[in-house]
Amino acid sequence: MSWHLFTIFFVSTFFISATPGPNMLLAFQYGLNYGVRRTLWTLAGLSLGLFILLLSTLLGLDVISRQSPWLLEVIKTVGALYLIYLGILSWRDNGDSHLLKDAEILAKDADISNDSGIHNSLNKSDEFKPCSLSNTTLKSIPSNSKLFRTGVWVSLSNPKAILFFAAFFPKFINFSAPLWPQYIMLTLGLFLSESIWQIIYTVGGKQLAGWLDVGNRLTWLNRVCGLIFIFIAAALLFEVANHFLYLGFNIEVQRTRS
Repeated sequence: MSWHLFTIFFVSTFFISATPGPNMLLAFQYGLNYGVRRTLWTLAGLSLGLFILLLSTLLGLDVISRQSPWLLEVIKTVGALYLIYLGILSWRDNGDSHLLKDAEILAKDADISNDSGIHNSLNKSDEFKPCSLSNTTLKSIPSNSKLFRTGVWVSLSNPKAILFFAAFFPKFINFSAPLWPQYIMLTLGLFLSESIWQIIYTVGGKQLAGWLDVGNRLTWLNRVCGLIFIFIAAALLFEVANHFLYLGFNIEVQRTRS
């Protein structure tokens, strides 16, 4: 992978990571509720969940590229269509929701899911409810292990991430070159983008939310991300078209020679 292509990948993921998705909203709410030091456990859980999803995607792409190259072209085509769909949704998102309310709702949902069925072994003293942003005192403080598990749970409960990775990453991978060095670079780039914004949402989430909620700032951030999705999709479709044109040209040459 060239540094030019890696730079495009990093800039793209940096803008996409800035949008307030589930991971960022949880970092934002917990940073307000429990402070930066405690929320670092949640960020570690989010990173572990993200790594599991990303590793699953990359392993799948590795197997497909070696055993079924034609299926890889199908994945690129379907992925491009999915990115166009995401791009249209992002462009049409007017940013009507309020980040503070969204973060509170997500945090409550995460704790309910965490406490029902998956973590029944927790003691009653370990249970908690995130306070509203207007409260200054928490009734109970979760343990570090629970903060970590909540991060993992929220990250893994987003199966659309695998679909996004499968759609987004192939444009930046040269499947005719050694794959794992490229996988490492892409993973580091993604984690750097995610980590920067998770820390920003944790440390300065309230200021960032206030800034984004002014005017049409969140709307334009969504539109920039929408354009990135559509641009990557167009590049993927162009790559697939070139592949089939090249195959057709080779078939025609072989027919001419025979």
